[in-house]
Amino acid sequence: MSTTVPRESLSAPRILSGVQPSGKLHLGNYFGAIKQHIERQASGECFYFIADYHSLTTLKEAEDKEAGLAAKNKAITPRPARQILADNVRDVALDYLALGLDPAKATFFRQSDVPEVCELAWFLSTVIGIAHLERAHSYKDKVARGLTPNVGLLTYPVLMAADILIYRSHLVPVGKDQEQHLEMTRDIAGSFNHAFGEVFPLPDAVFNEAAVVPGTDGQKMSKSYGNTIEIFAEGKALKNAVMGIVTDSTPVEEPKNPETCNAFALYKLFATPAELAEMTEFYRNPMRGAEIRGGRPFGYGDAKTLLLAKIDAYFAEARDRRKQLVRDPGFVEEVLATGAKRARAVAQVTLQLVRRAVGIHARPV
Repeated sequence: MSTTVPRESLSAPRILSGVQPSGKLHLGNYFGAIKQHIERQASGECFYFIADYHSLTTLKEAEDKEAGLAAKNKAITPRPARQILADNVRDVALDYLALGLDPAKATFFRQSDVPEVCELAWFLSTVIGIAHLERAHSYKDKVARGLTPNVGLLTYPVLMAADILIYRSHLVPVGKDQEQHLEMTRDIAGSFNHAFGEVFPLPDAVFNEAAVVPGTDGQKMSKSYGNTIEIFAEGKALKNAVMGIVTDSTPVEEPKNPETCNAFALYKLFATPAELAEMTEFYRNPMRGAEIRGGRPFGYGDAKTLLLAKIDAYFAEARDRRKQLVRDPGFVEEVLATGAKRARAVAQVTLQLVRRAVGIHARPV
């Protein structure tokens, strides 16, 4: 079993995490992963990659979805799959850099710029059975949703294991819902080590203790559910998303339970303890502070207005930085190319070890 490793017990561990470029990043992505990625870059050797190879397994689904939206709305021009992927990769790079990823502290790159990962995936595929792959939650979930599985979807865990193992990673930040993925990586690494010798360290999970971020409908925030609030939304788009948060039918003048309210759950992510205490009091005593509302009781609309202001202010600087980065695409490309060069240097050494272990000629680096 993987374990949660206290960060303090390790000296400059190598940390590996990837983000799949599958659309606009949202608050769930930020509080569930990105915020921790940015915070960790100062305390470990961080490798963060944009998983464009992985996106190919569901890219046709994304293309079909966009074509369907365009059929209903003539203002939408559907993009071919290759353009969707290119745009999504660019957006993820812009988002991470705008939110504070420092390329001087973290190695940031496109997965596809390190082709060695595909060669390692082939070696790893020889030590795991198909039945094991068919038990992967992500595979079963997509099949259950009616997606016709391709070989890439089935072997997704093998490529993911290669992503982690090729950098000889020590720690992999994951949510509880991703624990199985890392367990499979450890199983694959263990099987390879048993067959060919101790080549790979077994990576450990660092579990993100942050609560699941609710979407506008109360389910986990996810692009799949269409309930997201985008990190870089602003103006009318942001207001519409926040004001669309589902709440119950408690009359405005009656006390409300903040712990069951989606708007309050999101407000918690941004508020100070004092602001949270004040908001709680407004929920329990709607007439508190009524004088600043023209005598009106505090309602869900007021809670959403306060949440809107918090989100808008929290990401204001990042929005400005992103707009600057958009005007300098050469810088973004340079960051990714430099990161890929660093990552490949590590990957090539690992691949030499693997080739020697299995008896295949190790190419000079």
